[in-house]
Amino acid sequence: MPSFDPKSLPTSRLHSYLLSAIAPRPIAFASTVNVEGTPNLSPFSFFNVFSANPPVMIFSPARRVRDNTTKHTLQNVEATREVVINVVNYDIVHQMSLSSTEYPEGVNEFEKAGLTMLKSDIVKPFRVAESPVQFECRVNDIITLGKEGGAGNLIICEVVKLHIDDDVLDNNDVINQSKLDLVARAGGSYYSRAKKGFFEIPKPLSTLGIGVDSFPDHIKHSMVLTGNDLGMLANIEVLPTEKSVKDFIGDIGERYPNIKTATHREKHKLARNYLSFGDVQSAWKILLS
Repeated sequence: MPSFDPKSLPTSRLHSYLLSAIAPRPIAFASTVNVEGTPNLSPFSFFNVFSANPPVMIFSPARRVRDNTTKHTLQNVEATREVVINVVNYDIVHQMSLSSTEYPEGVNEFEKAGLTMLKSDIVKPFRVAESPVQFECRVNDIITLGKEGGAGNLIICEVVKLHIDDDVLDNNDVINQSKLDLVARAGGSYYSRAKKGFFEIPKPLSTLGIGVDSFPDHIKHSMVLTGNDLGMLANIEVLPTEKSVKDFIGDIGERYPNIKTATHREKHKLARNYLSFGDVQSAWKILLS
């Protein structure tokens, strides 16, 4: 069995070992605002609940390993001392993943990920309407664990109000874990769905995904495409060219002879089929035809 001295390993490799071995980890989908009230939304898997009386949760936005910078979430909670922690279920996992893209300061990740901002009752940050459980929190303390890249910052939050979707509660107001359908983070591109096991989501682009906010309205407001579908479609840098769309539609014309006259709804259904196989480019070509 190989053994390692943590101090002898590059931080990136040690980080990878930790994330792969300590898994699956619950996800804190943290909503904050800056002092001007601009929303920010980002997921963190260094997270758990640590007390019930008082109700306390801790999550940790680590300093970036590559350049030792801090995340907007940390900057916001230092300034405002408020956060909403939303849980992540399978229905929004692709949108959650997209929101982890490092968009510039001031960009609203709710809009980029196609998620709905819901006004909180006590704190200023917005809740994620699509999340089945939302915790409004005030920050009691922030403990800095180091100054180098990879160092964590423990944000100790006290829950001041919680919101639970009726759909995940049974007749006794107890959460039904199967209906909640939580997902958790593991190493690399892996996630774990509580009731089904591991699956993969490609990491968001190192360049910036176009975001749901840039979609044509008939796609953004589709009655067929799910939130996860929108999250997958949004994680591309540029849309397919008009020529590539035309060529693709010509290629599939024999299999789908009515594709050129299909309604938006019919195209959305066909695009969903391609997305189920992870073929985002083909799905876009159908939607844009």
